[in-house]
Amino acid sequence: MNEKFINRSLPIDTFRGITILLMLLVNNVAIDAITPYYLKHATWGGGVTLADLVMPWFLMIVGMSIPFSISSSRKRGVPLWRYNLKALKRTINLFLLGCFLTSSVYKQPYLGMEVLQLIGLAYFVGVIFCPLPILYRTSIASLFLVLHWAMIKFVPIPGVRPGTFTEDRNIIKYIDITYLQKFHLNGIVSVIPTSALVIIGSIIGTILMKREIRKKLIIFFSIGVLLILSGLAWNLDIPFNKPYWTSSYVLYSVGLGILLLDIIYLVVEIIRWRRWTFPFVVLGRNAILAYILPILFKVYILDGWTYRMPNGSVLSVKEAILHLLIIKFGLVIGGWSFTILYILAFWLFFLYLYMRGIFIKIG
Repeated sequence: MNEKFINRSLPIDTFRGITILLMLLVNNVAIDAITPYYLKHATWGGGVTLADLVMPWFLMIVGMSIPFSISSSRKRGVPLWRYNLKALKRTINLFLLGCFLTSSVYKQPYLGMEVLQLIGLAYFVGVIFCPLPILYRTSIASLFLVLHWAMIKFVPIPGVRPGTFTEDRNIIKYIDITYLQKFHLNGIVSVIPTSALVIIGSIIGTILMKREIRKKLIIFFSIGVLLILSGLAWNLDIPFNKPYWTSSYVLYSVGLGILLLDIIYLVVEIIRWRRWTFPFVVLGRNAILAYILPILFKVYILDGWTYRMPNGSVLSVKEAILHLLIIKFGLVIGGWSFTILYILAFWLFFLYLYMRGIFIKIG
């Protein structure tokens, strides 16, 4: 691995791998009621937990990769319109793959908005605006966030005063139920703030490409602190909320992500401590597959296959393994053992792919 590749990619792959590891942890904690609060999504009005940071950071990384990809295409002589066409194809593939994944989970055909669908649409918006100068992209991201906030704050709901934002009554839920639910497009309004997040990520990616390392650290620290403070201030008006991607939540979460990236760059590029990154890079180089495969494995094998226990009861493979571990080690240690073994098994699988140079991308 040459120095140029390390300087450009190692911190990003490490950040991506940390995000994927957090996702695997959050999605597979097996201790139910005693799961630590920070590993569960925050309740309404409960602020932001570690679990709530996974998807914003993933979207930020999606945005960060766009300037590198466009630059690489230009060096190969690929015109921008052709690159945009390829990005549209990738968006469609992500949307269809997301529908397949959701249909697998729901065990019935489902065409609608979920995680991969949202990522695909926000990614395409980020691609469209990425060629613009940083100042223009900053203005567009700000406009998206302000528009989303203004919709929550000022658009009236029949029979409810404007600005009502509760779990049962808010303008986004009203739009979802009244207009979008029949088309299975609940959540499409979230493309507005998530696109802003991807655009912010593309700005970070552009800075990564154009600035000297020490200047990057200062710039990232400044941007991260500014976004966190802006998110905290906005939270006083419209609170942090992941299900509806409030602007305060977007700014706060991406600000934390930028500070984490800043720390990774400091450790990797200035202190030159790199060996610790390897376990994360293994996951980071196959990020989409690391999201999809554990879900499909759980749906079709762990939850789909059954096992007859010695007492004659029939449990899913997941329930049987978990039951045996809990009987052997107790609820807490047994539950954590299941989670750690599950993550370790997939990490070893992705290590095999990494050693073979197999990196799956959505084209």
